[in-house]
Amino acid sequence: MSIKNEPVRPIIVKKIYEAPHGGHHGGAWKVAYADFVTAMMAFFLLMWLIGATTEKQRKALADYFAPTLIQTKQESAGSNGFFGGDSIVSVDNYPHRAGQTGTRSLTIPVDAKGGPKESQAIARDRERFERMKKTLAQRLKERKEILRFRKNIRFTDTREGLRIDMVDEADFTMFVSGTSRLTPDASQLLQQVAGAIAETPNALIIRGHTDALPYMRGSIDNNWQLSTARAEATRSFLTRSGVNRQRFARIEGVADNEPYIPEDRYDPRNRRMSITLSWLQGDRE
Repeated sequence: MSIKNEPVRPIIVKKIYEAPHGGHHGGAWKVAYADFVTAMMAFFLLMWLIGATTEKQRKALADYFAPTLIQTKQESAGSNGFFGGDSIVSVDNYPHRAGQTGTRSLTIPVDAKGGPKESQAIARDRERFERMKKTLAQRLKERKEILRFRKNIRFTDTREGLRIDMVDEADFTMFVSGTSRLTPDASQLLQQVAGAIAETPNALIIRGHTDALPYMRGSIDNNWQLSTARAEATRSFLTRSGVNRQRFARIEGVADNEPYIPEDRYDPRNRRMSITLSWLQGDRE
């Protein structure tokens, strides 16, 4: 075969591109490093601020960033004696609690001008609430037929005021099941509560609560309607028992959305009535 008849071989050119070093790592490390440096700067600024301020100044800073109303938590106050609940000398869990055991640390708001007028009003409210508690305790002691239900009354300081919870248990229920009819025991207990709170001028908030048990299928009712109806039934009973109707600020039904026992929404103690005596604003003696 001659060279002239030999087939032409194709020429193959192979090009190899090497990726630059940044292709593997990019700029992600720069972002992470910048975040780290920023966090460290903030940390050292915090350390400097703590070291350069007095205890009084740190307390003022903490109060500035805290809510302007009284800090609360569920079941945060009460008595370890007559009414059950937490003791007033229990260790609290507030954000700016005191350093030793047995002190309830509360941030008391002041009025718009920064003066003591509001805190004085709250102090008077606290004295008034203590007198009301003693009055209620005495009224229950005088009636042996309902004395056993004293453990079902709980007191809690809240942002709205002093809340009185009347809590259901296995041996006590406020209402006939599935209805807004007060039981005889609840009527007697509520009568004593009405007599105690009738002597205070504070506005009242009535709130009905249920557990998470649903209604039977096909029923038109639900826990929203039931809790609202029970709140209204409580308001009506208090009015008939001598509480001025002008004192009622709100009547609410919240179903099972504010459980007393959050870890078990079916617990019977979640069924309760709450009567809140609101804080007075300014001088209203």
